[in-house]
Amino acid sequence: MQRVHGVVQHYAWGDPEFIPSLLGVEPDGEPWAELWIGTHPSGPATLDDGRPLRDLAGELPYLLKILAAAEPLSLQAHPDADQARDGYERGVYTDPNPKPELLCALTDFDALCGIRPVDATTELLDELGTRRVADVLASDGPRGVLTALYAGEIEAQPVVEACATSSRAEAAWVRRLAERYPDDPSVVATLLLNLVRLEPGEAIRLGPGNLHAYLRGAAVELMGPSDNVVRAGLTSKEVDVDELLRIVDTSPLTEPVVAGNRSYRLDDDVQLVRLEAGDIHRAVGHEVSIDLGGQAWYLAPGDERLVTVGTYVVTS
Repeated sequence: MQRVHGVVQHYAWGDPEFIPSLLGVEPDGEPWAELWIGTHPSGPATLDDGRPLRDLAGELPYLLKILAAAEPLSLQAHPDADQARDGYERGVYTDPNPKPELLCALTDFDALCGIRPVDATTELLDELGTRRVADVLASDGPRGVLTALYAGEIEAQPVVEACATSSRAEAAWVRRLAERYPDDPSVVATLLLNLVRLEPGEAIRLGPGNLHAYLRGAAVELMGPSDNVVRAGLTSKEVDVDELLRIVDTSPLTEPVVAGNRSYRLDDDVQLVRLEAGDIHRAVGHEVSIDLGGQAWYLAPGDERLVTVGTYVVTS
């Protein structure tokens, strides 16, 4: 077992205090958005002697992160394996790999995750008085609403105005997002999605095509080692609405939250396991972990560790 030093990413939406506090360093006023622990070339972790983690672990088939969001992230989705390969050949994607994601909350965490069942969305739209959106939803489903929004066939501003006096949490987020991104149709698209509040230990799993946006909070995130992100809006970064509409999964996600337990599966091969103080863990493969004292570790196959503080470890 060897200590690992992750790489901090200072994206604009990051929380300036959570990750510094976790690592036991003074905040510097900068946004500390993510701490990467893995072998991804955009942020390769290192060992105490300065060598890259990949010297011991090889190229890991996953990336472990601590994510701390003070501001909302973009509305986005990721391709499946076939879509990624096809898009890579067309020059749309940076690599030919899918990007499954799993997020497990460390604090209360707000997120938009997957298409809400149509009946529940219809009820919400009727309450808000957004008849135009409700009519398109009834006739053409969620995909029809998204297509009409991004084609300009549904105007965003009347919907935002309809949310102005509502006490619904969904409407409150529309108001906040509209202040940051006026005239962005993605603000209205959020009304189609499940708005979830995760408690510590609860998780969401983001499969291919899942339309989502993280809103605020801190979490452990586990994902495939891919950079394939397709953004629809709520961002100053590049968006590709046509590609997003091609890959988005508009089937209803009825149970977006994975209940808190001790293990959370990313895919058939990789899972995130939560260990408590006093647990003894024996590594099966090349594993990395992060504990709530801010220490990250690499465990070679067969390494054994007595856990002294809450820890998240990736097993494969």
